[in-house]
Amino acid sequence: MTGRTTRVERARMPFAKEVVRAAALEHGVCIRPVALRRTDITTGEVEVVDVPCGAALASVCASCAERKRQLRMAHCREGRHLTEEPDLSADEPNQTQRWLVEVRADVTRDHDQAAGEEREQLAGDLAALDDEITRSGVRGNVDPDKAKRRARSTRRRNDVVDLPRRKIDARTVGKAYTAPHGKTFRPSLFVTLTLPSYGRVRKDGTPVDAISYDYRRAARDALHFSKLVDRFIQNLRRLVGFDVQYFAVVEPQRRLAPHVHLAIRGTVSRAELRQVAAATYHQVWWPDCDEPVFDGDAVPVWDDELGGYVDPDTGVALATWDEALDELDAEETAEAVHVARFGVQVNAKGVLVRSRDARRCIGYLAKYLNKSVHECHEPDSDAQRDHVDRLAEELRFEPCSPACANWLRYGVQPKHARDGMQPGHCKAKAHRRTHLGYGGRRVLVSRKWSGKSLADHKHERRAWVLERLGETNRGTDVDRYIWEHARPSDPDVPSISHRLLTAIAERQRWRAALDAATAQADGQPSNSATRGRAA
Repeated sequence: MTGRTTRVERARMPFAKEVVRAAALEHGVCIRPVALRRTDITTGEVEVVDVPCGAALASVCASCAERKRQLRMAHCREGRHLTEEPDLSADEPNQTQRWLVEVRADVTRDHDQAAGEEREQLAGDLAALDDEITRSGVRGNVDPDKAKRRARSTRRRNDVVDLPRRKIDARTVGKAYTAPHGKTFRPSLFVTLTLPSYGRVRKDGTPVDAISYDYRRAARDALHFSKLVDRFIQNLRRLVGFDVQYFAVVEPQRRLAPHVHLAIRGTVSRAELRQVAAATYHQVWWPDCDEPVFDGDAVPVWDDELGGYVDPDTGVALATWDEALDELDAEETAEAVHVARFGVQVNAKGVLVRSRDARRCIGYLAKYLNKSVHECHEPDSDAQRDHVDRLAEELRFEPCSPACANWLRYGVQPKHARDGMQPGHCKAKAHRRTHLGYGGRRVLVSRKWSGKSLADHKHERRAWVLERLGETNRGTDVDRYIWEHARPSDPDVPSISHRLLTAIAERQRWRAALDAATAQADGQPSNSATRGRAA
């Protein structure tokens, strides 16, 4: 043995940067930190501070994604078995908010009296003030738009069962049950709802017959799935008679159709859940989009003089979105372009507080939260890849919203049309292969679930850590600093490897201090060997 490293052995050695990244991930350090330059306006001290990137996907930053997943799990856990109604009483308006509204009132008066360019300029000032009022912590709009909303018939369809309605009780806390031995239980539910079949599929989710598989219906159901879930919750509240609260997660099945898991506070009978699911539907009242009017290279073109799109052959302006809806309203025999419904499978399971099932259900809800939709079931065969390709092609030209560029293909100008729009190139995330048609939020949480926002839970966890470390006054003087982005090429910004090494050392020190403080508070010996990710 000469002690020399051969070429083969050297080729197998990991790169130093990858070792640093692996160590950072092991300790829960963000591997894509954002460098900010912080200036202390009191002392004049300037330093570069790394802020976690906050990515929600493990493929981008596993450390930040895991922290977000753990935070969601805490949010779900805290609201599941509440014994008292959450306090959601609004705060009193502060002095800054009242002052902004007074300024807004003065600008509103000037806007109403002005004309021409001055009126347009004041309209921009009003929009800026509205944004500032919202940032100050005000919910809603101080001067809401009174535009007339289109009214649709609320009469239920003849092909669905009718639902009885009960007077809604203001309570959100589930009913308590007392056992013969005197112990009180307040159970919750874990419910799963799926979409109907589009054709027979194999165990790997691929269709037995791709030709007869209804890809169009599958695409439209995915696009409107979030609205269908909203309808289900509305109908459920009306039927059971109390303000049902839920924590829901939307995931794709192996066949790529979205389905939803719901943690519901309180109990509802399985018969009522099936009744509500069977009676729930969502109608899409849009212009007809079954057969394209323009196909291939013959697509509508933008006319600067008209400020809209015209037929490429005749030069006739296409119907605007409002004109197309007016025509639809005037047609007495018009039908919804699509009706989304749930399938017949409705799975429900009762869950008791602090039980093994409760922990298992929370873990199941958060299982895929740090993955994008397409990463939940990545294709590993040609049949699965072909299945994804067919669905993606169907979604490419399917309108996803009133503002979708695909409406040009069907002879209608999208809402808020602008130059440069092309059918098949809509930028909405529902058309991306990574979303498979579902463009809504993956986590759906009712407002009264825990009485707190996700930011509130995050601040509580941070406050608990600082209290354990004896740093209760940390970060209270927020007006003391000026923050600005620092570019990686700036001379005072260290290399990414150096910044990660510093963060790892700080993480180790922080973890050891927290372990010691926790052990002292619990009256147990400190276990400084406890490492890994932060809670």
